[in-house]
Amino acid sequence: MATGETGFDDVTFDLISVQYHSLKAGHDYGQYVRDAENVGRTDIADFFRSVMAQDSERAARCHEFLRDIEKSS
Repeated sequence: MATGETGFDDVTFDLISVQYHSLKAGHDYGQYVRDAENVGRTDIADFFRSVMAQDSERAARCHEFLRDIEKSS
């Protein structure tokens, strides 16, 4: 596997990147939920909650893959 400047192989770096961005976005969406709720748009707040849940699932899946990579190395 190719190893870039980070010292990680490309796939590991990519998984870490997706996991990081999924977790960071989840934090940002919390404010979006509050903003939508503050103007009475529960439909939009629910949409942001759904996006947050998808990001959480994505981050968890990345974590599983990273754990598998660690076990096999």
